[in-house]
Amino acid sequence: MKKVLGFIVLGVLFIASLHITRFFLQQKKDAETFNSHVDEFNACSELRHWKCAEKNLDFLLKELPNDTNLQMHYAGILFEQGRYEECISYIESRNFHSADFDFLIEKSKFLIRERDELGIQNFGHFRLELEDYADPIEVQEALSVLEIAYDSLANLFQFYPENTILVVMYQSKDFQGVGDHPDWVGAVYDGKIRIPANLMHYRAIYRPILFHELTHAFVHQMTRAKVPQWLNEGIAQVIDGSRSGLPQPTGPVPSLQALTESFTKYSDRTTVERLYWYSQKMVETLLSNAQDDRFVKLRNVFVDLQKSSVDDALTRHFCKKQGDLLYNFVERK
Repeated sequence: MKKVLGFIVLGVLFIASLHITRFFLQQKKDAETFNSHVDEFNACSELRHWKCAEKNLDFLLKELPNDTNLQMHYAGILFEQGRYEECISYIESRNFHSADFDFLIEKSKFLIRERDELGIQNFGHFRLELEDYADPIEVQEALSVLEIAYDSLANLFQFYPENTILVVMYQSKDFQGVGDHPDWVGAVYDGKIRIPANLMHYRAIYRPILFHELTHAFVHQMTRAKVPQWLNEGIAQVIDGSRSGLPQPTGPVPSLQALTESFTKYSDRTTVERLYWYSQKMVETLLSNAQDDRFVKLRNVFVDLQKSSVDDALTRHFCKKQGDLLYNFVERK
């Protein structure tokens, strides 16, 4: 129920740096060619077309081989394509150090080990990684639900992810993902949909959870921007439908800051349930403000977050700001 951001946070820094690079290259004879590769790289990155982005980045690095910002993004593109050994090797060959490089190395090593220890199967839009014990009937059921959910989300948002979606079915906590998770966390999306195998024993639970986590995967592929938690979790709950109609929880209305940051910092279930309830209601209120193509407009909000503030993107497509959505519930309390 959470989303961990890795390489995507580098995108804003990169675009800004490239714009500065363009300014200094205006006097160069080949500036027009260089700038066209900058533009194409940015466009490919926004769409998560990594091979296209890599091709243009290769050209840029030939022109500016010592640009550390370009080098960081080259490592990130290798990582996004699942070329983890190449990513580590490239980083280790650089002559500078950064926290982003540390993250990519740590995550790459974890994913290499995970890949080597799990069986891998490819199905349609998904690549499934399994521990040996996995029940083939449960695996097929999970894939069937995910394919139904994929078609539903693609139709709602009019968006078709460019990249294969990775799914891990695990029993051992070794494959629960990097970092600690509060006890209330079930399935997780951290660049992969991670499903505890025992979840598949309970049909009434696993179907909405798979819809929920796949929604996070779609949002992740729609935008490189950091999405506020209320919007990310709110739309996932609207899609999964499992908490619709629940009464307003007791206790104080959460602050907008609390609703924007990661919910996994809280271990208290009552607090977390309150955050999830308000997140869903804020998104329901947002969607009710549009007559047509509500989910397409929301997709456009996610895309716009790459270049706009949250309030600017919401106002552009829904004529609402975050505070407007929360204010109704503050008044009601």
